[in-house]
Formats: sequence, structure tokens, C-alpha cells
Amino acid sequence: MDVFQGLAQGFQVALSLEGIMFVLIGVIVGTVIGMIPGLGPITAIAVMIPITYGMDPAIALLLMAGIYYGAAYGGAASSILLNAPGVSEAVATTFDGYPMAKQGKAGKALAIAAIGSFVGGTLSVILLSFFAPLLSKVAVSFGPPEYFALMLMGLTAISSLSEGSTTKALIAGVIGLMIATIGIDGQTGTLRFTFGNPHLMEGIDFLVIALGLFALAEVTSLILARKNKMTDMHEVGSLKLTKSDYKEMGGTMGRQSVLGFIIGVLPGAGGTISSFLGYISEKKLSKNPEEFGKGSIRGVAAPETANNAANNGAFVPLLSLGIPGSGTTAVMLGALIVLGIQPGPLLMTDHPDVFWGVIASMYIGNVFLLILNLPLIPYLARILLVPRPLLISLVIVFCVIGVYAISFSTFDLYLLLAFGIIGYVMRLIKFPAAPLLLAFILGGMMEQAFRQSLTISNGSLSIFVTNPIAATMLCIAFLSFIVPIIKNRKSNKREDNIDQSA
Repeated sequence: MDVFQGLAQGFQVALSLEGIMFVLIGVIVGTVIGMIPGLGPITAIAVMIPITYGMDPAIALLLMAGIYYGAAYGGAASSILLNAPGVSEAVATTFDGYPMAKQGKAGKALAIAAIGSFVGGTLSVILLSFFAPLLSKVAVSFGPPEYFALMLMGLTAISSLSEGSTTKALIAGVIGLMIATIGIDGQTGTLRFTFGNPHLMEGIDFLVIALGLFALAEVTSLILARKNKMTDMHEVGSLKLTKSDYKEMGGTMGRQSVLGFIIGVLPGAGGTISSFLGYISEKKLSKNPEEFGKGSIRGVAAPETANNAANNGAFVPLLSLGIPGSGTTAVMLGALIVLGIQPGPLLMTDHPDVFWGVIASMYIGNVFLLILNLPLIPYLARILLVPRPLLISLVIVFCVIGVYAISFSTFDLYLLLAFGIIGYVMRLIKFPAAPLLLAFILGGMMEQAFRQSLTISNGSLSIFVTNPIAATMLCIAFLSFIVPIIKNRKSNKREDNIDQSA
């Protein structure tokens, strides 16, 4: 069966009345879930498993896939409007999305996010349709050394998130790496930095840190600046994008669709890493990198395009190899097995309706999401019209509920408060929070890949040099870290010379 025959069979499933109805339900539920901090697609899909008992496996997967990529759409709204990322994939969107909202351009930022998500989702589905079997072989060829090099490459982006002082960004990154080591060591069972507290044995959840550093720190700033007038913050602004806007983000969306999809194909990489790498790569390519962090159009388009493309890319190892590419696809793998379907190399021949049905449903689901989200933008953006005291109270309530829902532990609420204070202090002394969060996300995975690599090589570091893919990525990581520093020093010297000559 070739690709076109497979897609024709898939569209028969996806365009059936039942298929359309469950794709629509999936994307609506996913969008709402993505907006609420703490829930996320994993929880939603896990709740759906009992509901899908007895359903046609193809239709059940359509529903779960709709929730998965719908959540990526929804996560952008709370990031842009409230600086409170609902899912980890949406953290990078806050960097420029929230500044745009503060400038009275919330409507435009939401429109860019919706269009970027649509383009990333659609282009990645096309790539998924034609290259899934081929890319599954690439995914398998990635071992621990390649993963370590990839994570290190992402970590070198800290210098790009510095917002001024690279030293401060590196210090924040080191703190993030230290926080990532808290909890039980997965390899030796040793307790690390728990200080005898049983609540820290499982480590600290990402959401506690993200909501503390971004949402609570922002709320604190708003409370302290309550006497200042912020008229722009109450303006939704126009949703219309100009020709120059489309021109500016056209190349970004094309590049990040491909990059996000490739990263999504790698098991364990996922939408969070792709959104950070997408943001950073666009900043490096931009002729005006100083605009990033202050409301750049490309700064919103890049992470939103990349994380949606990565979500679809994660289906390559799931459907072709039976290997989940992310936590959410791991839950979907379990759900498929419960339904009597074994994802893997034989899925395409044994159950073509499931394999091609879910791919075809993504074309339809992305169109649904665009049609649903664009008209809803004026209503979503009205959140900013809510009086500031009420809005601040709502953000605090959402943060508390979101964090408490993770583990039902009051200790996590104390941690949330602590990270809120840390986030606010970092703002006062101009330490960027993004490098801390990036290092925390990558730290655990990087450590695991490093240890596995050393186990394979009997403790020899040469495994990172003798492996061509890992060695190439390490070289890129080194250059991407050192080149901006050299450039900064040269520009500083030039400015000093100009001052002296004046």
C-alpha cells in the first residue's frame, strides 16, 4: 500500500460522522485543558482511557490525538495573556507573547500563535505521511551519546537567553541544573539534596518552578505596581496581521516546522525542547536579536510552530516502532494496548485504518483548531479587560489549583511560593529566569544520557568523540556557545574605542 492509498483509507475513517465528531471533541477538550495550568494532555488522555473501552481503536486514537495536539494550541493562550504557561511546551511562548500583551497586542500575539500552530501542525503531518517509516530508522539510530550531545546543544542556548549578562544567565543555568538533581538518584538510589525531607524524594515538578518563576513573580510585580496606570495592558488590539508580519514569520514557520518535526521524532525529546530550540535558533538567525524578549513576532511564531510540529513528529516512533516519544504518547501506547492494538512495525499492515486514520485526522484536526481558535481570540483576549485585582486573584487561584492537582501536597504549595519569591528577586537583580528553567528541563535527561553513555563505553569519554553524530553536535554546541561571547567582546571593545576617540 503506497502513501496515497493509505491516506485515502485514513480519510475514510477520519471523515466518517463518528470520526469527525470525536476529532472535534478531542481538539475542543485539548484546547481547554491546555489553557488550565496543571492539567495537561497526559491527565486528559488518562481520564479518557475508560471512556474509550469498547470503542473502535481507530476512533479512540483519533480522540486521544485530538486532545494531544489541541492542548498545544490551548497552552499558548494562558502564556500570552497571563504569563502562566499551562503546559511545558508553552513556556518559550511567554518570552515574547506576554510582552506583546503588555503592549496592547494580545490579539495579534494570539493570532500569530494560532497560525503558527496550524502551519507547524499541517506541515509536520505532511512529513509524517511521507517519511514516517524512513524517520523511524533515524530515531532508532539515536543512542545515549547522541541524546547527551543534543541536550548539551540545547543547554548552550543559555547564552542566547541571557538578556544582557551572559554570566548571570550561566549562574541561573547552574542553579537550574542543581535543582534538577534533587530527589532519588534513579541509578544508585541515593538521596540527593532532600535534606531528610520525604516530600523532595521524587524531585520538584516542572509546573511548580514554571508557575513560581513566571506567573507568581509577575503577579507580585503587578501588586507592587498597582498604583501605576497600565492602560495598554487593557487593550486587546487588532487581530489583523499585515503583509510585512506574514513575510517576517513566513520563513520562521517553515524552518521551525521541519526542525520541530525532526526533534519530535526523537524519543524523549518532545515539544518542550523543540520550542526552546526553535526560539533560540530564530534569535540567532535574526538580524535584530535585540527585539527578542520585547514582543517579537518571530519570538511567538517560532516556539508555537515548533512545539506543534514536534507533537506530530512524536507519532513517528509510536506508530512505526511502538516506542513513545513523550509522556503523553506513552499513555496513548498503553491505551492502544488495552484496546488490543500493538503499535510497531506491523501496525501499518495489520491495522492500516488505525495508522492512516490518525494521520488523516491530524489534517482535519488542525483545520478545526484554526477555525475554532481564530474567532475565539477576541473573547479569550477579553481576559485582559478583567479588573486587575480580580485578574491577579484568578491567576493566584489557577496557580494554586494547578500545583495542588499534581500531587495533592501542601508542600508543593510552599515550594510554589518559594519559587515565586525567587522569581521576583531574580527580576529585581536582573537575573533571567528562562535559563534556570531550561537547565532544569534538560538537566535530568542530560544526566541520564551521560551516565548511559559512560556505562556503554566502560567509563571512557571517547564515546562522545568517536560517534560522528554526537561529535558533530558537540562541535555545534561549542561554537554556538563561544561565538556569541566573542562577538559581544568585539562589540564592547569597538564601543570602548569609539568612546575613547570621542
